[in-house]
Amino acid sequence: MNSRSAARLQWLQDTLRAEGMLPIAEAAQRCQVSEMTIRRDIAASQDTIVSLGGRLLLAEHPQVSTGYDFAAQQDSFAQAKQRMCDEAARMVEADDTIFVDCGTTLIPLFAQLDPELPLTVVTYALNVANAIEQLALPHVRLVLLGGLYYPVSQSFGGEELITAIRRLGINKAFISAAGVHVDKGVSCFHFHEVVPKQVALEAAVLCILVADESKLDRVRPAFFADLEAFDVMLTSGAAGEALRDTLMARPGHAWPTLKVV
Repeated sequence: MNSRSAARLQWLQDTLRAEGMLPIAEAAQRCQVSEMTIRRDIAASQDTIVSLGGRLLLAEHPQVSTGYDFAAQQDSFAQAKQRMCDEAARMVEADDTIFVDCGTTLIPLFAQLDPELPLTVVTYALNVANAIEQLALPHVRLVLLGGLYYPVSQSFGGEELITAIRRLGINKAFISAAGVHVDKGVSCFHFHEVVPKQVALEAAVLCILVADESKLDRVRPAFFADLEAFDVMLTSGAAGEALRDTLMARPGHAWPTLKVV
């Protein structure tokens, strides 16, 4: 980050502490730079500033800091998430339509994509859409599915969203989870996420589960799929190696191809 960008970020942080919220267009005008420059500054802010609906807010703002702590989740096993997303990015091909699940696990994916890659990204998560917006990827077409908004996970739900997923041709679905258990299946914390995940799994040609080692051998309240529903699983650490050994010791199942990174 150069000195001018650092100075703008400091000014933005001070201004947001004083004013609470600032439209991107106004921030650009007051800094005498383009909106694209402001978006690049925000992308380099290490998540201290976020963009919601064209407005800038500090990450600790009440509108951002909901009961589900995205900042804490982003920091949790951040290096593992980065490695998993590096591997996931290599699976994305030109002209793919990919479904990207909610949560923080898949956010590093977009920075790893070739900026020249033509791609359609389908999501029902506001933080995923914001990550794409901040990177300003020129050849990515974003489809943000709306409905009833759930601040607890910065995602949407509703019948219209489900209908929209079913109408789309999805090449690859990248699904996150809060719990992965060989016998009890794959689960998450929030019940409104269950049906979007299930419908994306039904619609996609290739289904990829992305879950770091902290999610393994865990069962969460909202079950949404058996482990066999996935074609590929990306995970990490010693717990990932242990899961590989468990699956190899239990033949006769259509287990996903497991990649430990």
